[in-house]
Amino acid sequence: MSLRDAAAIAFRALNSNRLRSALTTLGMIIGVSSVIVLIAVGQGSQKGVEDRIRGLGANLLFVRPGAAQDTGGARGQQGGGATLTLADSEAVAAAAIPGVAGVAPQITVPAQAIAGGNNTAVTIVGTTPAYTTVRSSPVADGDFISDADVERRALTVVLGSAVAKSLYPDGDALGQTVRITFGGGRIGLNFRVVGTMASRGGTGEADNYVFVPLPTIQSRLNFLRNPTGQVFVQQINVQTGDKVDQQIVSAAVSSLLLQRHGVAAPDFTVQSQEDLLGAAGEVSRTLSILLGSVAGISLLVGGIGVMNIMLVSVTERTREIGIRAAIGARRGDIMSQFVAEALALSIVGGLLGVLLGVGVAVGLNGREVSGQAMTTVIQPWSIGVAFAVSGAIGVLSGIYPAYRASRLDPIAALRNE
Repeated sequence: MSLRDAAAIAFRALNSNRLRSALTTLGMIIGVSSVIVLIAVGQGSQKGVEDRIRGLGANLLFVRPGAAQDTGGARGQQGGGATLTLADSEAVAAAAIPGVAGVAPQITVPAQAIAGGNNTAVTIVGTTPAYTTVRSSPVADGDFISDADVERRALTVVLGSAVAKSLYPDGDALGQTVRITFGGGRIGLNFRVVGTMASRGGTGEADNYVFVPLPTIQSRLNFLRNPTGQVFVQQINVQTGDKVDQQIVSAAVSSLLLQRHGVAAPDFTVQSQEDLLGAAGEVSRTLSILLGSVAGISLLVGGIGVMNIMLVSVTERTREIGIRAAIGARRGDIMSQFVAEALALSIVGGLLGVLLGVGVAVGLNGREVSGQAMTTVIQPWSIGVAFAVSGAIGVLSGIYPAYRASRLDPIAALRNE
């Protein structure tokens, strides 16, 4: 039997039981589309995290405090200690470490910004003028905080793009006065707006920042001083030059801080963007594997459905098989007939599943689901794998029923009613 004849017989047999064939194909459609959609969601999640990390700037090292310890010696959350100070940041900047292009300390404090009848939740970032260069954060209008603002602890503020739009919808933020309350609402200060930042896009988190001189915020909050009376910072951003070995720079920064702190074991951590990207990539890959495995189970269930229907078909068509064998059909012809039917079900289901999966993935991209903006990235390899697996499952699901059909005794089959 030729391939063309096998395909014609297969589609004629499937057409005679349209509803059953459609329901069987539906299992393959759901399985293939699930693989494509879930992998697209997993890859989109990875891309979102990577974009967020890259949006922090370029060629960055992040120096953060070690874990806090209470009076009983219990270890607290990593980064919660008061082990990094403004003096440490200044020392790193003054050390002229080869490869270091810029240094900017920062502290962050949750707050509320109010202007007229508008208000919005913001994050205060206390920092220095070097922040815009180190974190690649350009100013859209006006100026960033200056060295003079830092020296005199000026009440000047630069608004993130989203904050500026919320407080001043008409776009006239420069020179206006905004009241910012922080410290649980116990402290409220009036700041003069000297600039607005360019939109960072991505998750939009940075667009909700407001930037003030570091000493301005530190002088108002006593808890920003460590036990020795020095002003501590929550993070020191170190920018390295292009094509610089960040491991060497990280080791030099660590050595300097260990010497300054007079400790044998680091009471701080140094991470690079590549470290963060690597960790995020591992988590996202695990998520993609998990989602792909769940979708693969549905694809396997669809294959079991194909095998079940083919076994039923063999039972129903026993007399037909006997007639074919009696008029000269070989066992290979009978096997190819039923394998072709199973393969046809899987291929049609695979094609429709690809169309459905791609359509759903495209439709989800950029939409909000439960308040969360979805990002999907369709991977061509996921389409190829899903379709190939559906075809393989079709062949495997058809082999056993086809084998049973080919082994039927023609005489017994002809007697079957």
